[in-house]
Amino acid sequence: MFLRILLLLVFFAVMIGVGIACRKSAGNVQGFVLGSRNVGSWLTAFAFGTSYFSAVIFVGYAGQFGWRFGMASTWIGIGNALIGSLLAWRVLGRRTRLMTRHLGSATMPDFFGRRYDSKALKVAASAIVFVFLIPYTASLYNGLSRLFEMAFNIDYIWCVIGMAVLTGIYVLVGGYMATAVNDFIQGMIMLGGIVAVIVSVLNGNGGFSQAVAELSRIPSESAPDLNGAFVSFFGPQPLYLLGVVLLTSLGTWGLPQMVGKFYAIRDEEAISKGTLISTAFAFIVAGGCYFIGGFGRLYGGAVEYAASGSPVYDSIIPTMLASMPDIVIGIVIMLVLSASMSTLSSLVLTSGSTLTLDIIVPAHRAGMTEKSQLNCIRLLVLFFIAVSSVIAIVQSKSSVTFIAQLMGISWGALAGAFLAPFLYGLYSKRVTKASVWVSFASGIIIMGLCMFCTFTGRTFISPFFTSPINAGVLAMVSGLILVPVASLCSRVGDKDAVERIFNCYERMVTVNAATALSRRDES
Repeated sequence: MFLRILLLLVFFAVMIGVGIACRKSAGNVQGFVLGSRNVGSWLTAFAFGTSYFSAVIFVGYAGQFGWRFGMASTWIGIGNALIGSLLAWRVLGRRTRLMTRHLGSATMPDFFGRRYDSKALKVAASAIVFVFLIPYTASLYNGLSRLFEMAFNIDYIWCVIGMAVLTGIYVLVGGYMATAVNDFIQGMIMLGGIVAVIVSVLNGNGGFSQAVAELSRIPSESAPDLNGAFVSFFGPQPLYLLGVVLLTSLGTWGLPQMVGKFYAIRDEEAISKGTLISTAFAFIVAGGCYFIGGFGRLYGGAVEYAASGSPVYDSIIPTMLASMPDIVIGIVIMLVLSASMSTLSSLVLTSGSTLTLDIIVPAHRAGMTEKSQLNCIRLLVLFFIAVSSVIAIVQSKSSVTFIAQLMGISWGALAGAFLAPFLYGLYSKRVTKASVWVSFASGIIIMGLCMFCTFTGRTFISPFFTSPINAGVLAMVSGLILVPVASLCSRVGDKDAVERIFNCYERMVTVNAATALSRRDES
């Protein structure tokens, strides 16, 4: 117990120290929100990765999908690395950085407002961010609380309050740079922690071969005729597995807290290095989380079960860790704490800056000074932390008993509404304002109906789409189809203005020979 407490105290001291050290960089709005767009490759890559993977992944998703798919759940981590990180950086990174700086936008809603020349779009996007980031933020606390209860026997409420207060301190004091530096430190802890967990879980089950052999003997309820279902290549439910891969990988392309990391990149070198670092980070952390989750059925006799007879998914990973040595448990607690706090800081900073810059400042007729805007962002960061904390505590007493449900609804709504118009808006001049409204409406309606059916016990479309995961994939795919179709059926606004926006890609720059060959080199 002394060792666990000591590790936590050191961790807390470092986080607060970083916030104090970075306070000078948070003296204006650009510095507080985007780090003055001067963040290097390592900090950006780790900020992207740690915002991506939280307690929702390590405790909720790894437990739930490891139980359902067995070792095949590792495909989710691979998809996160290749689609959610590698392709996201390649497809979005450079163009996002160029166009958002050209437009002068600091948030995703502001991008929609300037790119499509519509204040109404900006306000609508801000409202969507406000509504759907809160349940995701609230979901971060739950998995963390289970680990603290297992390790320290601390009441859930105190876990929520402690995490909220600590995150609030360093975000309010140091802004984006404090978040980025702490993300780097937390990311290093996550890398070391996941390796320690993998080794401990396998050793606790007689090694890799023995663990796989034991897992192969467990029958699957969903595929009773498939021998060794939980060690098969695609698991007992490959179609459901594909849905999870798509939502958790492609879905990040439409999440404002993820895309916002590209706004702050310093230069070309940071993009090139950041792509590799972020992909490697995702392979290790996400791949490792889902890999160990695949062995969850080996602990079937010890996990917590609901009245319906189904396992409480959030209890699976804590059960796997309960018998580990104290030093490993201490490392795991710091791992999950790091993952949760990094994501929480990113979410509340995104929410606070979006509501201030996209709704409050434009509505303030007399104008707001730089200091007033900063104070407003800080107050809203406090507000979001407080609201998400209250929701997390109330949610623990409600029928929503596992993390993945809240995260699936949040990701599905945000990605369904934003992914298509953001992606197409970076590449095509033909995307229209009307098509963006269609995408917003389809994403919100689909996930709203799914949420309604989930809480009323009804079936949404079919049993397959009752899952928020599959409904989220439907929302994303609908947007990707509807935006081009709606653009063909509607008119582009000011074509000259669109041309001026896309001129940011035509600006000539000089690079060294190692980056690009010149005609002179060919002669």
